[in-house]
Amino acid sequence: MMHFRGLLTLVMSLLAVRPVVADNTTIINPSANFGTWEGWGTSLAWWAKAFGTQTALADIFFTRNTVTLNGHVLPGLGLSVIRYNAGASSTNKDPDGDSMVVSPDIKPSRQIDAYWLDWTNTNASSSSWSWTADANQRNMMQLAVARGANLVELFSNSPVWWMCYNLNPSGSTSGATDNLESWNYDQHAVYLATIASWAATHWGVTFTSVEAFNEPSATYWVGPTGTQEGCHFDVSTMSSVIPLLRSELTARGLTNTIVAASDEETYDLAVSTFGALTTTARGDIGRVNVHGYQYGGGRRDTLFADVSAAGKKLWNSEYGEGDGTGAQLVSNLILDFVWLHPTAWVYWQVLDVSGWGLITADNDAGTIGAPSQKYFVLAQFARHIRPGMRLIDGGSDYTVSAYDASAKKLVIVAVNWNAAQILNFDLSKFTTPGVNGALVQRWATQIGTSGMQYTAFNDTFISGTKFWSNFAQNVIMTFEVSNVVI
Repeated sequence: MMHFRGLLTLVMSLLAVRPVVADNTTIINPSANFGTWEGWGTSLAWWAKAFGTQTALADIFFTRNTVTLNGHVLPGLGLSVIRYNAGASSTNKDPDGDSMVVSPDIKPSRQIDAYWLDWTNTNASSSSWSWTADANQRNMMQLAVARGANLVELFSNSPVWWMCYNLNPSGSTSGATDNLESWNYDQHAVYLATIASWAATHWGVTFTSVEAFNEPSATYWVGPTGTQEGCHFDVSTMSSVIPLLRSELTARGLTNTIVAASDEETYDLAVSTFGALTTTARGDIGRVNVHGYQYGGGRRDTLFADVSAAGKKLWNSEYGEGDGTGAQLVSNLILDFVWLHPTAWVYWQVLDVSGWGLITADNDAGTIGAPSQKYFVLAQFARHIRPGMRLIDGGSDYTVSAYDASAKKLVIVAVNWNAAQILNFDLSKFTTPGVNGALVQRWATQIGTSGMQYTAFNDTFISGTKFWSNFAQNVIMTFEVSNVVI
């Protein structure tokens, strides 16, 4: 979610992963198939508005090259999913002479410029549209695509201000009521579909999906005190807007661009919203997006079951918290892999204030600091579980596993929360569990405020159908096993 919660649910998240028993063995189960991995990602607003011209950042986040930033040598994360925010703010007056109402607490960095200035003309080439807006975020999107990011989602935090009842894109007066005017349902869909069409013909970017809402059931999008763009939508309103968006995309020839919904804050809200949408709206959704702000709670398994039964894909399209040690990230990521089974996972702000950002930054001051341990923790997953891999059963609640059939490579990510111990990995269920005596490459990061940062080792070897490694406490490791056949 996009508003900050400080250290919320740290203890709950850590307790959600059960401690490992000394000298434990986990049996990797290749018969399980939880889908084909699509990628790791980030949302571009707000950090790309501030830093969207910096190619070094594009290299860090969207390649797996080694890049130096402010004296820090970083392994690139290789993110392949980007979420581009369609802005809702502008400084012009509308045809009635009204101006956008600005919440007194919103920072300039969180006001994203809108392309559609007024309702006078839906023609994207008319003066009602300004395609020079939001240059930095758009530039970072194009830098990311040039580096291989191939899944691009267009999403909206709020309808454009002049579509809102109170002209404030930070939310309605109470926060509990819709702020999109009923006569502008289709205008909201036209806005998003027009951006998608323009991007395809002028920017060289084809959006994979479009999402019209952001945490729509929330009641904290309160305009007078809002700190960012946001909007409440009743489920009935979502059910009206989704078919309109599908229709507008299709009318522009974007039949392969899917509609995603509904980016609810929690797993449990996502379950209730998806179930309450009309049959038509559910049919028009190509993917269910959910945010990971229920952390260690919520029925991930129920959401997965409901979405799978409907034949839809599932993404965790936004996750963030203020724990720079990486402990919460590991705990909740493993819970997602074990119970939610998303095929993509998106971190909210890779650049942000200390704790929240993978790299500390101040978007308004334009300054960038140091990476946190959380950066290297995410590298343990993102650099190794790659698009096209099959997600399989790691056999325990401290292990994640994926298989690359073309390379015959098995990836295992495991964490040890307890005192130092040996963890064993049993590959006996594979037809070919690697080669006896062969090297198993491994990488390790210390979860905390200091210590190992994605350090590579060449000291682990297959012994029969197993291998093992000695884990210090609060250490995450990634293993790559070659010549494995399911």
